[in-house]
Amino acid sequence: MTNRVKEAVSDTIEFLKKHGSRDHPDYAYYILILVSFVIFVIGTNLFVEFSADVSGKALNKFDDRITEFITSFRTPELNNFFQFVTDLGDVYAYLIATTIAAAFFFFKLRNKRFIFQLLAVIIISGLANIALKRAFDRARPDLEHLVVVKTLSYPSGHAMSAMAFYGFLIYLVFHIKMHKLLRLFLVTLFSALIFFIGISRIYLGVHFPSDVVGGFIAGLIWVAFCIILFNIIALLRERKRRFNGSLDVEENLEV
Repeated sequence: MTNRVKEAVSDTIEFLKKHGSRDHPDYAYYILILVSFVIFVIGTNLFVEFSADVSGKALNKFDDRITEFITSFRTPELNNFFQFVTDLGDVYAYLIATTIAAAFFFFKLRNKRFIFQLLAVIIISGLANIALKRAFDRARPDLEHLVVVKTLSYPSGHAMSAMAFYGFLIYLVFHIKMHKLLRLFLVTLFSALIFFIGISRIYLGVHFPSDVVGGFIAGLIWVAFCIILFNIIALLRERKRRFNGSLDVEENLEV
């Protein structure tokens, strides 16, 4: 066993020496895969530990304090605002957003791959959330609900889908050539949507704060996993392209 560990460490060091240079053509892929893997592992451990305490006293106190603070700001105007914001995390909103994004990817970037990736991220995220809700079987808060809900509580589907969908769009933004100010605007916009969609579920009384946190973590795990998978596929495709002597580079994309 000791010899195997030494061999594995030695092989890893040798691999890093060979492929860890910034000048290596696959350097960007390795960095993305490594960083995403770290996020995936940390996120998974955090989600498991957090979910184990979902019904614990510590989280109950956390939920009560945050909920009391956020709902204390309820006014008719804010009710309308957060009802609108929460609608941005519904199925129909994602259908519209996905259609707009797909049209841009297809007609502007001539890139079908981003379309399939985005669809995979949001669809499987939704299915995974349904499975997680059934597994944890947590009831909704007893507060007054300002919107109608019919499903279980943990983790928040709105928070998980928002993190998965808009989080993956943030990732794609850094792969598309654009002005730095436009990139900053889009990243800020998508980040704000993630945050406020999550907050809206607490404000409207349909989720515990821990539901939203759990949804954010689960969504982040899924985004990290997809980035790992998509970059491994892209790396293999790039190596095949180089092996075949092709020098084509997709326009409007960062390389």
